[in-house]
This record gives sequence, C-alpha cells and structure tokens, in this order.
Amino acid sequence: MTARLFPDEPQFASAAERLLVETLRDQLPDDAALFCNLRFSDGREDREADLIVGWPGVGVAVVEVKGGSVSLDRGEWRQLHNGVDTVIRPVDQAVACKYLLCEYLADHPRWSAGRPRTAHLVAVPATTLPGDFIAPGLARWMAIDSTDVAHAAARIRAALAKVRDEPDPPTADDVDVLVDCLAGAAIPQQHLLAELAEREAACDLLTKDQAKVLDLLASYDRVEIRGGAGSGKTWLAVEKARRLAADGQRVALMCYSRGLAEFLKRRVETLPKRQRPAYVGTFHNLGIGWGVEPGSDDDSGYWEERLPNAMVELAAALPEGERFDAIVIDEGQDFAQSWWDAVVAALREPATGCLYVFSDEGQRIFARQGRPTVDLMPIPLNENLRNTKQIAGTFSSLAPEQMRIRGQAGVPVRFVQCAAEDAVDAADDVADGLLEKGWPPESVALLTTHRRHPVQVERQAEGQDAYWATYWQDDDVFYGHVLGFKGLERPAVVLAVNGFRDEARAKEMLYVALSRARDLLVVCGDMELIRRLGGEAVARRLSGAST
Repeated sequence: MTARLFPDEPQFASAAERLLVETLRDQLPDDAALFCNLRFSDGREDREADLIVGWPGVGVAVVEVKGGSVSLDRGEWRQLHNGVDTVIRPVDQAVACKYLLCEYLADHPRWSAGRPRTAHLVAVPATTLPGDFIAPGLARWMAIDSTDVAHAAARIRAALAKVRDEPDPPTADDVDVLVDCLAGAAIPQQHLLAELAEREAACDLLTKDQAKVLDLLASYDRVEIRGGAGSGKTWLAVEKARRLAADGQRVALMCYSRGLAEFLKRRVETLPKRQRPAYVGTFHNLGIGWGVEPGSDDDSGYWEERLPNAMVELAAALPEGERFDAIVIDEGQDFAQSWWDAVVAALREPATGCLYVFSDEGQRIFARQGRPTVDLMPIPLNENLRNTKQIAGTFSSLAPEQMRIRGQAGVPVRFVQCAAEDAVDAADDVADGLLEKGWPPESVALLTTHRRHPVQVERQAEGQDAYWATYWQDDDVFYGHVLGFKGLERPAVVLAVNGFRDEARAKEMLYVALSRARDLLVVCGDMELIRRLGGEAVARRLSGAST
C-alpha cells in the first residue's frame, strides 16, 4: 500500500526531489497523504511549500526540498543546480510555510481539529551533510540528506516525535479532512455548469487514453478486460464494438440491465452508421427478438433457464446473416452461467469468433454466479479515471484490487447521519438543497439500497421504457435503485442507505453505490450499519464527512 499523492502527477524541480517524494509515497501507510507544491498567501507574503506530509498518529511535516549541491558557508546557504549558483533560504522558507499552513487550517471552515502537531524540515536529497552538521533553526534531526532518503519516512517520524510543546498528532479522520482542505476545491455555484462541463471533459480525455489498451489487443479475439469502478470499461466496450463494426464485422454489444442497455444505444446512435453494431441491447432482448416468448420479471426460472436454453436452440437455426462475427459484453459479471452457451451460439464461428467481455468482480451484486465457458485472456485495468479523488477514496477499500486514483480533486464527500428508515426523507432534503443551489436536475440522481423511492415506484408503473426515458430528461432528479444503476453515473449522487434486502451482498452494493457519483457524493444513513456491512475503512472516510 502507498500513501495518497496530490496532485497525482506533480511537477518536480529535480530528479532528486522526485526520488524523495516517490520513496516517501512507498514508505508511508495508505492513510497518510503527500501534498506537493502547495502555494500559500496571507496578503503579506506568497510562499510555496515543496512537500507537506500528513501522517495519522504522527503529525504534519512541512519539508523544503533543495536539489543539486547545497552548501552552508558563514551563515549563507547556496545551491548549485544545473550550473546555476543561487543564494537560498531553505530554513526560512520551511518555517514560513509551516506557519502559513497552520493559519490556513485555522481559518478553513472544514477544519475543526485545532492546530496539529507540526514540524519543519529541510531536505537536500542530492547532498551529503557532515556528521556534525548543525545550523541555526535546523538541527541534524531536522534535515534529510542523500544518506537519509532510503529511510526518509523514519526521519520524518523521528523529527515529529522530537518537537517540543506541540499538540497531539492528527487522527486518520483529521488527515482525511486535511486532504479535503488542501486538495479539494469547492465549486463556485455561479460557475457550476462550466465546472461540471470542464470536469466531464477531463474525465473523457482520461478515459479515451485507455484506448491504448485496445490498440495493444487488436490481434487478440478472446479477451476479458477486468477493471474496477470508474476505470472506463463501458467506454472501452463501446469503442471496441465501434472498431469491429468499422472493420466490416457484424457485431453485438450487449449487457444485462435495461438502464445500461439504453445508455449504450444512445451512445451508439452518435456514431456513423457504418461504425454501429448490428445489435445493441440486453442479452434477454436478443433472444426475444429471435422469437422467444417474453417472460415475467419475477420468474427467475424463465430468465436463467428457459430463455437461454431456447436461445441456444434458436441460434443453431439462425440464417448465417443473423449471427455475429463478434460479441462485446459490458458488465459481464452480471451474466449467469447458463447464458454463456447462448452467447457463444450466437457467433458465426462459436469456436473462434471474437468475444470481448468487460467485467468487475467487485460488482457481483446479484445472487446468480457465472463465468464465461470459453477461455478468455484476462487484462487488468488498475486506474480510476471517472471519480474525483475524494469519491474514489470512499470506496477504494471495497474494490477487489488496489486502483491508482487519477481523477481530479473535487469537493468533499458529505455524510448525513440518520436511521435507515429515515434515509429516503433525508436524501430528499439533500436533493432539494442541491437544486436550490443551482445543480441542474439532470445532473443529480437519488439512489436507494433497499426499498425503491416512491417516485421510482410511480414512474416504473408506467413501464420500464417510460421509466428509463426519465434518465435523459432534464426536468427532474433521476430516482433509481443501486441494482438498476450499475454501469451508469451522474455528476451528483445522493445515496439513501435505507437497508439491504440481502446483507450478505451489502458490501458489493455499497461499492457500486458509492462509485456512481462523478463529482459530488452525499450519503444518508446509519453509520453503524455502514461500518458493520461495509467495513471500518468506508465508515472512517464517511465519518470525516459528517454534516
């Protein structure tokens, strides 16, 4: 595990500075945080802190880093770097940034922990200091030289333990709030729409960068791409289907849920006609289109046995022109074991036809279990691109594999404590408040984990097609259940944790639920229930966001 780093890809003044930061990131625990190149100003002076370390149970260290050759002669510090000799004042800079940081936190509305244990240090990672080194304001234990880099975290811990007359160190919750204060940035309401558009564009650019995965796999026909929430799997699924269709192949792009199927259809409609798959929709509707009689939503025997069996028989009799050269499946973990024979049978060449499956084992929130019945080459995606760092941090402990968080910094996650039976009412109040503050209705979704919201019940009574059409309407908040919202997202999600029908699957449902928000997440529910079913890490992240 590694510490959180902000920004995700800092700009370093020297290779030695990069080595120091990367070494610290690997040495520190995952609940610690590293902040690079933070600028502070109090009206009198403008200073940049090279490195700030927030370490639960240890303290906050402000480190001034000087690369190149650093010397101290008759009270004057000098730095020779890239052939340039400069007079520097590293101790003054470190001390000033330490006090500016403390003043900033004292004035920040999110910070309520008081002044944390704080120390300043100077790092000269390319210079070796003499064994008897000491300077005004900088004892040897307050300095990190080239011989100390390999155990830099231990040096920082020792320095924070030595400082006198300092308060208690921050807790893990305090460090989470520190992340919000230093890396989070509140969205100005008057610029909300522009900010949302800018964030969406940034997400899309990061996601499109994943296309390199498909480039590398172009010569492989049977692949399973496994990635956590926010890794861009759905975008890749559409892109792979587009590329196959553009090559002249007859392609099916399918999934399980109606909502995601409608999303895929609308995405595909924006493509040139020659690049559109021949079929886009749910697995079940493919069989119904072949002639299988529709069944009741409550008849699991129909969906998981009779329909797929009938599809296998019908596929064998299909004309050559109605079968597929390639099939692309999104959210493949939702497919029951019995469905895979029907998927393979739909290929013109069942033994060799192209099959791409995009899945996330952490999102198995349905009772059925299944794995593809053919060999697929597994390819991992280990980056979260779609969620802000604050949102991704709330569910990262629930993901099957550790993911690198590459999304932008955003606003803090909010938590509203209430009983599970009151979660929907609390979520309604939050959603109303977002609309009053200028959030567009089409940017907000209110999701439940157990019983559906009354508005969802009312809308689904008009039929599933009419209900899912409301997802794209811009006159009201979208009301949904976590089970039906898989694969979808909203800039803002208000989550009502109103219990769970099957507590054995609560952890997976929380993982899905918390990851549906891209920019703002507000969770309403009982903290003890979340702690018991989702784990201490999730509860700790949310407890620091209580309102």
